[in-house]
Amino acid sequence: MDPNSSKPAPSSPPVRIVHLLGPAFVAAVAYVDPGNVAANVTAGARYGYTLIWVLVVANAMACLVQYLSAKLGLVTGRSLPQLIGRHMPRTGRLAFWAQAETVAIATDVAEVIGGAIALNLLFALPLLVGGVITAAGSLGVLAIQSRRGQRPFEFVITGLLAVIAVGFVSGLFTAPVALPDLASGLIPRFEGTQSVLLAASMLGATVMPHAVYLHSSLTRDRHTRPLGGAERRHLLRATRWDVAVALVLAGSVNIAMLVLAAANLSGTQGTDTIEGAHAAIVQTLGPTIGVIFAIGLLASGLASTSVGCYAGAEVMAGLLRVRIPLLALRAITVVPALAVLAVAPSPTWALVLSQVVLSFGIPFALIPLVALTGRRSVMGNEANTLPVQVLSWLVTALIVALNVALVWLTMASPT
Repeated sequence: MDPNSSKPAPSSPPVRIVHLLGPAFVAAVAYVDPGNVAANVTAGARYGYTLIWVLVVANAMACLVQYLSAKLGLVTGRSLPQLIGRHMPRTGRLAFWAQAETVAIATDVAEVIGGAIALNLLFALPLLVGGVITAAGSLGVLAIQSRRGQRPFEFVITGLLAVIAVGFVSGLFTAPVALPDLASGLIPRFEGTQSVLLAASMLGATVMPHAVYLHSSLTRDRHTRPLGGAERRHLLRATRWDVAVALVLAGSVNIAMLVLAAANLSGTQGTDTIEGAHAAIVQTLGPTIGVIFAIGLLASGLASTSVGCYAGAEVMAGLLRVRIPLLALRAITVVPALAVLAVAPSPTWALVLSQVVLSFGIPFALIPLVALTGRRSVMGNEANTLPVQVLSWLVTALIVALNVALVWLTMASPT
């Protein structure tokens, strides 16, 4: 039956948009995970306000991608993994699941390491102990989803996102920001080859594959009954607001980290690691801001690893048509993260390696997403218009190219 042909019941007024917000806030956690912290602080400390425009462009691309994912789940009633695996033979579904699950595990490694570093900064705990505590904390967050459902889970993740925002923005209130310099950072430009490479890594790591897979599942599960044309348009409008508000918040947090470093850490060495960035913040802004920053990092690790595990479960359910309880899956997938934390030469090295693995999964998420949302046979009247489809392919090509370049540069680097 044509999904556009049914009509909503006239006695059912549209739900207020504010009550429909939430799924995008869960997906937005991927954009303020521990992997972003060192890059943003390094960009500000080395190049001042020069690369603010990179974060603005990256956030605009993320808004487009996440809206397409949310729209796909809302219109079709299926998640992106479900639609990808719908017509695949069993061998193809297994292969696709293997790469997607590898990416999810690599993402989890970065998030657990971020939480472990935060606990080390706050309480001087050994990294492995901090990793175990972070994993246990994520089990508690996931238990809310398993026992209470999606809506309470969204509230908890949104609360953690608020803590992240406070943790990474609070430092801006301790020292004045040069507004003219900040405005000048919106003009696209570079300062030498190294700034180009750093900008490429900031742009290339914009989209997290697990967030793309998960967002379609979140909107699908929010609205399980068939939607009429008018009701669906109302929900799509709410979804646009959801994505815009959530990702503007996430983008603002990233920009705040860069501005904090530009205003207070200019010329400081060692900010290319999370520990180094924290030490520089403590030395420059004082221990109180350092503690708040570390609390934000801990919230980032907890929220990100919970969302990553949730995404892994949805990928497995969509492609393998097998659903493992979230808590059991969390216990299984945390083992590789803790193993890497135990044997890695340094947390930063493990973070870099996880980002390289993640980069390989980008095309597998973006290319099917853009292709599916552009098909009228899948989306009906809500298929992407020609301008949106062209823009989507351009954004996809740019992100994929930058991730390929990032992998090559990382592997070629002697350090």
